[in-house]
Amino acid sequence: MKTLLIATSAAAILGLPAAAQEITVMGWGGAYTQSQVEAYHKPFTAATGVKVNSVDADNPATPIKAQVEAGSVTIDVASVEIADAVRLCDEGLVEPIDAAALPAGADGTPAVDDFIAGTLTDCMIPTDVFATAIAYDTTKFPNGGPQTIADFFDLENFPGQRGLKKGAKTTLEMALMADGVPASEVYALLETEEGVARAFAKLDTIKAQTVWWEAGSQPPQLLADGEVTMTMAWNGRIFNAAVAEGKPFEIMWDGQVFEWEGWVIPKGAPNMEQALEFVKFSTGTEPLANAAEWISYGPPRKSSAPLVGVFQGDGKTEMAPHLPTSPENQTNALASDLEFWADRDTELNERFNAWLAAN
Repeated sequence: MKTLLIATSAAAILGLPAAAQEITVMGWGGAYTQSQVEAYHKPFTAATGVKVNSVDADNPATPIKAQVEAGSVTIDVASVEIADAVRLCDEGLVEPIDAAALPAGADGTPAVDDFIAGTLTDCMIPTDVFATAIAYDTTKFPNGGPQTIADFFDLENFPGQRGLKKGAKTTLEMALMADGVPASEVYALLETEEGVARAFAKLDTIKAQTVWWEAGSQPPQLLADGEVTMTMAWNGRIFNAAVAEGKPFEIMWDGQVFEWEGWVIPKGAPNMEQALEFVKFSTGTEPLANAAEWISYGPPRKSSAPLVGVFQGDGKTEMAPHLPTSPENQTNALASDLEFWADRDTELNERFNAWLAAN
């Protein structure tokens, strides 16, 4: 029924003839590409007759840059992370996309108001939101696991080793939120010496009991091996471990830091008109909700949240509790500030490494 609704609304919105046209869409592969094929590619072809050729890359931003600079573009649409999207836009390698031209939400909300604040940029339309949050092993806390980001730093009431990402980004933000700083004030405070010192002082309280990780695959493994009782982790990795592998892991969403990725159209895309129509269609309310049933990344449109159903991988797990964008998981959430980290990344990571090396 959902597919029929998507096709019907797409035909009305786009008004495209069922011509034998093709576009090439580049993704990241694996479960991520599968979610896009099922939620976007197939319904778009059914609604418009435009075939979608799906190709993958380790990071689509790399071939976009190479193709545009070589003047030989074969990609019509590509999925990139927000940082790459802004860089590509600044360098004139991708097309501006007018968000006002996107379809309104299913509830009639204009697109510019329907997308989560801050996710729309000049050249990228977001497709999904992923998060770094706190995950824990439920068997280690028989009386109940952590409820707030402050609990992650509470070694007395929630004993055990902690896992943290080995880097300043996200780690400093979480430390400040755990120290009582409202999410809305985190970056203003981190711009000051007082704020940075406060973040490191909070990290000092758990430094001796922290295991540092660098790859996204490590946190679920650290939990599974019993090396930590709770850890900072990427939400998709924990969802897969819990649902697909049956691990006793849960995510505590308070203090989550979320980021997003989405579609860009390379400068000189061979099928520009169809590429734009694909972007409009796939970032509508229903397609974004459908994608969230295939992978635990949240839809960036607020109108999509009520439409998300069960995980298509097992046909029974309700996805809403596992999505960064679900209203109940956004009560104390922080959107990662791209411009802040573009300006301060080198400086704060040098300070972080010096702190880490100190006794």
